[in-house]
Amino acid sequence: MAGIEGKQEQGRSGAASTKTWVSTLYFAEGLPYMLVRFLFGVFLTDLGVKEAYLGFLNFLGAPWNLKFLWAPVVDIWGNKRRWLLWAQLLVALGALLLGVFAGIATSGSDGAEATSWALHASMAVIVALAFLAATHDITIDAFYMEAISDPGEQAAYTGLRVMTYRLAVVFAKSGLVALASWASWAVSFWAGGAILGLLLLFHSRYLPSVESNKELSRREDEAGPPRVTATEHIRHYVRAFSSYISQPRWAVILAFVVTYKLGDEILFSMNTPFLMRELGLSKETMSWMAGLLGTAASIGGSLISAWAIRRWGFRRAVWPLTLAMNVNIWAYVWLAWTIPDSETIGGLGTIAFVHAYEQFAAGLGNAVLVVYIMRTCMKQFKAAHYAVATAISSLGGTFMGGFGGVIVEHTGYVELFLIAFAASIPSMVLLFFLPHKDS
Repeated sequence: MAGIEGKQEQGRSGAASTKTWVSTLYFAEGLPYMLVRFLFGVFLTDLGVKEAYLGFLNFLGAPWNLKFLWAPVVDIWGNKRRWLLWAQLLVALGALLLGVFAGIATSGSDGAEATSWALHASMAVIVALAFLAATHDITIDAFYMEAISDPGEQAAYTGLRVMTYRLAVVFAKSGLVALASWASWAVSFWAGGAILGLLLLFHSRYLPSVESNKELSRREDEAGPPRVTATEHIRHYVRAFSSYISQPRWAVILAFVVTYKLGDEILFSMNTPFLMRELGLSKETMSWMAGLLGTAASIGGSLISAWAIRRWGFRRAVWPLTLAMNVNIWAYVWLAWTIPDSETIGGLGTIAFVHAYEQFAAGLGNAVLVVYIMRTCMKQFKAAHYAVATAISSLGGTFMGGFGGVIVEHTGYVELFLIAFAASIPSMVLLFFLPHKDS
């Protein structure tokens, strides 16, 4: 009775359908990530910032690597819906503020001193925005699991979550980059902030108030589970981590998770300046090559990899999929060595083909890593194990990739990509010792 009345109360509050708010939430999750991890890098590359500083932008991935450390705060204090709305407001304001500083930095009307000040201010904003966006991710995932508590129903919306997140990726890589080319970088960041602002207005009106409904149901039933304390959350995370490292050959598992995508991450660390500066691609070309072509190739790689693992099992599929991912690096070595002319149809076609193959191969590896991580998670700690393992999986790439610009400045892109291939070798060696959960 209480559950039905809770749903009726939710309906009277004007909540949107589940498909609608799941779609808008995960588009809203993907957009800030792309503003921080992609669009800002294209902006600085276009502005002529040194490669070393462009490489340092990879450190902005650290909040996503480490967000599990402060994720329990969302569970312990306050209402998840309120957390989500406040985080979304701050992220939207941060994007709008970036537009202000981008406008000053690119106008050139106030002189070099104003441009330098605006660039430094924008970098301070992007660091704050990285932590806000990572926290925004936490609040969305927490709200999603609170609003849809049934694991089977959660799984049913996985495809929709991935699809709308990918739409945000395409929107940022294609739409916002093209907008920067047609109008200005200020307009591009303002558009991203405005979209987030509109989503905030929608969510403030139409997101279901699930926690208040649960509280109402508890009062009516005069019963309900007690509130989880901070100490219990900490104990849960300690138990989860200690249980993860109690697995047979846990050190091999952790080393594999950390190093599996390391070569690919180093390759990606300087991908935007390589394409725009070394190969001479314009913002217009980047908008369709990185956005539409690259995203489609990445999705295709993930789908084929998942199919291959289902068809032949992880043990048999992992080697060809891993080799396909890592051999891709040599295509980039060749690209950096030959420097095709992007002004010609043949040269641009070659660059587009290698870029698409790179994204396709990365998709192959992404599926392998996700499937393996899921198979190492114990049932009683599945969420915590998955959160920790996925967070640390790109930690090495975040920090090693952060020095990619320094390597480029001292040696060049050919050497960076050779280092990327060398970094891919440890994970292939670990495959010989890796415990498998299937045949």
